[in-house]
Amino acid sequence: MKIKIQYVNLDNSNSLSTYTIKKLEGLAKKYDWVINCSVSFKEDNNHQKHWKICNMELSLPGPRIFASSTERNFEMAVKETIGDLEKQLKKRKQVFATY
Repeated sequence: MKIKIQYVNLDNSNSLSTYTIKKLEGLAKKYDWVINCSVSFKEDNNHQKHWKICNMELSLPGPRIFASSTERNFEMAVKETIGDLEKQLKKRKQVFATY
C-alpha cells in the first residue's frame, strides 16, 4: 500500500508520520487489496479547544472509503480513524468473499 501524508497549515512531524505509517501497515497486512491511502492532518482553531482532525481516504477496488475523526490529539485521531476504516473494510471484504 502506498501512503501519502499531508499536513494542512501545520509543520511536518516525523514521529506522527511514523506512528501513522505503522498503524496503516498493520491494516495493509490484513487487507492486501488496498491500493493506497491519503492522510491529512489539520487543526480546528474555530473553537476554544484546539481539536485535531485526521482524514483518511483509501483507494481499493470499487468505491473509495473515507473516514475522519476529531480528537484532543493526533494519535487518538489516527487510532479512531483507522478503527472506522477497518469497520468499513470488514463489510467490503464480505462482498469480495467467494461463495
